[in-house]
Amino acid sequence: MEFIFDTQLLIEGKNLSEDAVRDWIGTHVAGDSLLVIGDETLLRIHFHTNTPWRVLEYAASLGDVYDVVIENMRRQAEGARG
Repeated sequence: MEFIFDTQLLIEGKNLSEDAVRDWIGTHVAGDSLLVIGDETLLRIHFHTNTPWRVLEYAASLGDVYDVVIENMRRQAEGARG
């Protein structure tokens, strides 16, 4: 498993852009399974990465971040709690 952390969060803000957020994360943070969905005021991000703090830092620069979930997928695969 190359990327350990399943990172999920919501960003509430103004003038948010799915494409801009997707492009920034895809360019600046190593990972896979990136999903960015929503509208100009609310985006949901789902991303597998080893550096979830980079996603959170960027998201916080765009608006209010909440409903953050970071799960360790390696532990889940081994049968332990995430």
